[in-house]
Amino acid sequence: MFSTVITITPRASEDWQSAAMTTTSLHVKPGTEWAAVLGRAAERAPDAFGTDRLHNLVDGTWRPIGDPETLVSPVDGSRLTGLPKVSAGEAQHAVLASAAAHREWATTPVAERKARVTAAVEALADARDDLALLLAWEIGKPWKLACADVDRALDGVRWYVEEIDAMLGERTPLDGPVSNIASWNYPMSVLVHAELVQLLAGNAVIAKTPSQGGATCLTLAHALMAREGLPVTLLSGGGAELSSVLVRSPEIGALAFVGGRSNGGKVAAGLLDTGKRHMLEQEGLNAWGIWEFSDWDGLAAHLKKGFEYGKQRCTAYPRYVVQRELVDQFLATYLPVVQSLRFGHPLAVEHDDDELPTLDFGPVISAGKATELRDRVSDAMHRGAVPLWRGSLADGRFIAGQDTSAYVAPAALLSPGGASALMHSEPFGPVDTIVVVDSEAELLAQMNASNGALVASLACDDEAKAHRLAREVQAFKVGINKPRSRGDRAEPFGGRGASWLGCFVGGELLVQAVTQGPENELLFGNFPEHSRYPAAI
Repeated sequence: MFSTVITITPRASEDWQSAAMTTTSLHVKPGTEWAAVLGRAAERAPDAFGTDRLHNLVDGTWRPIGDPETLVSPVDGSRLTGLPKVSAGEAQHAVLASAAAHREWATTPVAERKARVTAAVEALADARDDLALLLAWEIGKPWKLACADVDRALDGVRWYVEEIDAMLGERTPLDGPVSNIASWNYPMSVLVHAELVQLLAGNAVIAKTPSQGGATCLTLAHALMAREGLPVTLLSGGGAELSSVLVRSPEIGALAFVGGRSNGGKVAAGLLDTGKRHMLEQEGLNAWGIWEFSDWDGLAAHLKKGFEYGKQRCTAYPRYVVQRELVDQFLATYLPVVQSLRFGHPLAVEHDDDELPTLDFGPVISAGKATELRDRVSDAMHRGAVPLWRGSLADGRFIAGQDTSAYVAPAALLSPGGASALMHSEPFGPVDTIVVVDSEAELLAQMNASNGALVASLACDDEAKAHRLAREVQAFKVGINKPRSRGDRAEPFGGRGASWLGCFVGGELLVQAVTQGPENELLFGNFPEHSRYPAAI
């Protein structure tokens, strides 16, 4: 439907926080306006959408329950629709209904489960462009990246459909439905993908819509899934109010959580005495170490790709740990990359028939998050960090007069102080920190600053040395002269240290995590009593 061809040449500016207007007359491409996209979604699933509000999916029907709270687009500050906030009592009713559906679905033959999941995947594929445009408006993803989120979900589930018989073997579904509480950044390729695999494995599923974004996309997706007879439940509400129900209810068979360490810690505390199967993916400060290295052209390509979606993903690399003797060469490579980044309104075109723009990123998830990032940069500088680069919103591609309060220009800081939040935690935005080290021991200490991470990488000409150092990096996956990602299909995924609690996922590990195997089975993952890692990650 759409492709990407526009090229933008950014310009430097000293005022990185100032909003500016472009010299061209930009406007939202016809057919991609929010009203048009929402209208097409409502036509596909009229029962799921009310007047100025979304509905909740309970016991196979869409219900106008809960008090709606206005959703605002980070793209331009416009009002999108109402997100209903259900009560704990309403959520408990939904859990009981899902448990009943689970008992029936668990006895459904695998062949029928595969047929229904396949039908749902094809229905989602037919709605692919509208799902991607909903993501563009709701969470600010540029068109190409929004399409990739949808496509990865569907392609991944197709692979599982082909592999599920061998993966299941004699394994059986859990005793109750899987409860899914996920972050807003990858609604399709993380949340919907996981749900469809959980369904293939014989479990009913419950999903909580993220409060910050993605609810409309998820509403359409779940409407199409439910239409094919899949036992799915979709609820909206505050985490504090619904957590006790979606985490601790005895009917829940397992919990899958994706989010930050603060909320993850609260969820983990709620699981302590339940004995429930769980998969808790939490943040970590993913680091790229550079030691005795010379392939700067190769690194430049990785640096560019690393800024996709403004580093708002769990496998982004916001920390570079650089050998002192290489700092000048690293900066000669890094600064042109960060200065060339393209960002702005994901759906703005100059002429009606223009393709949607090719951008590295759009807004961050909210104006509040943008303010938090700017405050963190200011705080780090106050504590001694050196600003190597601070871009400007004047470099962005915006419609004249649009609200740009959720946009953050890229920034890079050298040596944030130990008391700075940016020294130890993930910014989850287009802000990088660079730390200079003088020894291998210091390199490893700085790469392990956050007590565990999901991914890390080492740039080193001597691969034998790199592999030796990698063994001491506290990350689930460590790349040698390349980045690591969540992975697709058969590739496992997890975290070390505080970045992950419970079962690992990916490939057959995801199926094992949501099914029952032999008695006293020792699953792969991080557990209070043991940690077990796959042989090759």
